[in-house]
Amino acid sequence: MEKFSFSKIICVILIFLIPNIIQSAEQTDPIKVNWSFKGLTGKFDRASLQRGFQVYKEVCSSCHSMQYLSYRNLGEPGGPEFSEKEVKAIAASIEIEDGPDSQGEMFTRPGRPSDRFKSPYPNVNASIAANGGAYPPDMSVLVKARPGGSDYIYSVLVGYEDPPVGMVLDDGVYYNKYMIGNKIKMSAPLAEGIVEYADGTETSVEQMAKDVTTFLSWAAEPELEERHKTGVKVIIYLVLLTILVYLSMKKIWSRVDSEI
Repeated sequence: MEKFSFSKIICVILIFLIPNIIQSAEQTDPIKVNWSFKGLTGKFDRASLQRGFQVYKEVCSSCHSMQYLSYRNLGEPGGPEFSEKEVKAIAASIEIEDGPDSQGEMFTRPGRPSDRFKSPYPNVNASIAANGGAYPPDMSVLVKARPGGSDYIYSVLVGYEDPPVGMVLDDGVYYNKYMIGNKIKMSAPLAEGIVEYADGTETSVEQMAKDVTTFLSWAAEPELEERHKTGVKVIIYLVLLTILVYLSMKKIWSRVDSEI
């Protein structure tokens, strides 16, 4: 069997390295955002969560599903914490297909808090066909599924720009400096003033992107605040236990020293 020469080994290495080098050169590092929910004691901003749900409902839900969330989750502790009345109103504003009834027919009814978030399409193939061959991913755990998490999602939402001189894009493809390859089939979903916040917060692209990213971060980790609380309690317990063990050991060794 012919042995690999040094030049052949170099060629093999380059074959594997060049795509990664090109990829890293084309993708800009995500914007670092100071999220309120990061860190050991981090908590979600309730107002931002509620605004983020509004952005999802009015902008994102026309293409993206959130199949792992139920409307009742919007009123649970640690989340947007809408009131029971608000949750019922949000759910009732959605028409849900149900059945069959006693006649074997499907029917529609107002949504209930126990219902899952309604998908904009009946199936995956329908969603792909409606979006020019691009599949709009489910947003339930999108933050955890993307490298860079919250920072990446936020960056993509604000990263739409005109392509550099010389770059040619196919029809239905857009330039985004934070996407790998800088090309994305989703047009810019946010534009200034596209929604109107009830609390009077400005609706700049950056603000809406931050709010909806906060909402998506909660959707991906609804138990985050509870985990943070548990973590703090565990740390306090371990610190106290360490102090007690230290004092006990010191007392035991003091007796040994005195006997010696």
